[in-house]
Amino acid sequence: MSGISLEQLSKRFGDQKAVDDVSFEVKQGEFCVLLGPSGCGKSTTLRMIAGLEEPTGGSIVINDRDVTHLPPSRRQISMVFQSYALFPHLTVGDNIVFGLRMRGVARGERDVRMKRVSELVGLGDMLDRRPAQLSGGQRQRVALARAIVSEQPVCLMDEPLSNLDAKLRHEMRVEIRGLQLRLGITMVYVTHDQVEAMTMADRIVLMNAGRIEQIGSPADLYARPASLFAARFIGAPAMNLIAGASVGRPDRIIGVRAEDIRLAACNEVGLPGHVHSVEYLGADSVIGVKVSGCDVVNVRVAGLARVTPGAAVTLFWDRSGEHAFHAHSGGRLASDSHTADRAADGFSF
Repeated sequence: MSGISLEQLSKRFGDQKAVDDVSFEVKQGEFCVLLGPSGCGKSTTLRMIAGLEEPTGGSIVINDRDVTHLPPSRRQISMVFQSYALFPHLTVGDNIVFGLRMRGVARGERDVRMKRVSELVGLGDMLDRRPAQLSGGQRQRVALARAIVSEQPVCLMDEPLSNLDAKLRHEMRVEIRGLQLRLGITMVYVTHDQVEAMTMADRIVLMNAGRIEQIGSPADLYARPASLFAARFIGAPAMNLIAGASVGRPDRIIGVRAEDIRLAACNEVGLPGHVHSVEYLGADSVIGVKVSGCDVVNVRVAGLARVTPGAAVTLFWDRSGEHAFHAHSGGRLASDSHTADRAADGFSF
């Protein structure tokens, strides 16, 4: 087994609780993403798994072994950082096998592993180059190859793609996920980018202010956000959050995805508003509608939207597409009570 288990893990920096009572498990061979905004504790959690930060409390188990207080070299892990951390005076090949050489792996074995891994990540014809001769994507491949060549069962990645442009990020997302699946590595990946999380993860651990907000598959987090924070963070555009007073339910906030809302003429029954903005994205358009008492409500329509700013419109959605949250605690409301209220409020679409 090469899974990971965190139990009530905490980290304080002075009076500040950076990580607060975090518990979760990563199964063997799983791709787990720690997702959240800057300062939420995701990188600190990863650094504690790696042994680069000492926990204030709690435990870390890797491969059925308590490693809470062990140094990184004894945890059977590899790590890829946000910065490439390559030695500028060494060739690509020497950078890849640097860790093996430091561990005393024989030259023949190093060469065999380097050849196999360099071909795997597309660096076979670049082994004699220096890092300065490589593009950003190629440097990140070197860092990835250095982690893979160690043949450790667990790989930790801390925002490895944040220095790349959009096209390279997409390419590297596909490559990293493909490699992880082929090699069966247990991977924990930190990012603030929900697109990376949604497209790569088996499971997402969504963090906020040092605590876990929600754990689940990308589909779980998108379809059933557990809180207002999760609803705002997952999705592009984010889930629309409409004050309950606007729909006759003042004690709650109603969430609706942009693709679940449709437009109709202003004289029909529904939620009235005026077009605030139109963003044409090619395959679809996102229409921002200003509704009284609410922020702008986003509506996603196929192709080019046939409306202009200032136009009066009415918003409709099926009740099956609604999500209800408590107006004060921010927690998700149970579906049974939500359904019962829907029949009584008289607000129909």
